[in-house]
Amino acid sequence: MSYIGTAPTIGNFQVCDAISVVNGQASYTMQVSGVNATPQSANHMLVSLNGILQAPNSSFTVSGSTITFASNLVTGDVIDFIQILGDVLDLGVPSDNTVSLAKLTATGTKDATTFLRGDNTFAGAGITVADQWRLTANLNSNADPISSNLERIDTTGQGTIGTAMSVSSGTFTFPSTGIYLVRFNFTGDAFTDGFNTNIELTTNNSTYVEITQTSAGDSSGYNVSGTQETFIDVTDTSNVKVRFKATSMAGGPDTVIYGSTSLNYTTFTFIRLGDT
Repeated sequence: MSYIGTAPTIGNFQVCDAISVVNGQASYTMQVSGVNATPQSANHMLVSLNGILQAPNSSFTVSGSTITFASNLVTGDVIDFIQILGDVLDLGVPSDNTVSLAKLTATGTKDATTFLRGDNTFAGAGITVADQWRLTANLNSNADPISSNLERIDTTGQGTIGTAMSVSSGTFTFPSTGIYLVRFNFTGDAFTDGFNTNIELTTNNSTYVEITQTSAGDSSGYNVSGTQETFIDVTDTSNVKVRFKATSMAGGPDTVIYGSTSLNYTTFTFIRLGDT
């Protein structure tokens, strides 16, 4: 920025280290915490000698980090203190833990799962929920929704992140709001008849609509598989929920969706990608 007149030299308020008087010596080096200190001028200093404030430029002068008194000091003289005033426009370096969030006008929620962005808003720090469930027993008949034989993955070496999804009668509830990736994988047989699988969504905890579909066609053969996925905007965990279903299954051993308690044949995956 521009100034009318001489631009100020930026400094800060400092108290110099104690100085021991040397008999017959007028000049001394000023230091702060063992480092040479250079004031802007003598007028930017308070100097006390033998309990009396000294007049700048007449009782003492400065050059760089050296203060020179108008006459030699002698044994018994005491330099009580030297305070460098610096420039009042400069705040110096704040001490640790002295700048509060209020001073930053940050918005959002500060917690272990968020970070402060450049616009002073808190945002989710990476993936905070990564959960997966599986079907634990074969499914041979229609299920709308799939409501039994469900478990959170627990085979040695498998893992999840964050709070688990909860499920009741086949309805999955999200642990927190956000944008989620929801994926439905199945493996099965459709040797004589096909079947359909769907992800269903409600936004009012009442009316469900199909939002994805994957089919295994008639006479597709053994070991069919399919994947469907979508993004879901969970704005309210009490109302936005999902469930999964299988329909058009003829029944019998040749039309089946596989389940297992140790293998991921048919899975339901939930990954929170970010804030809603």
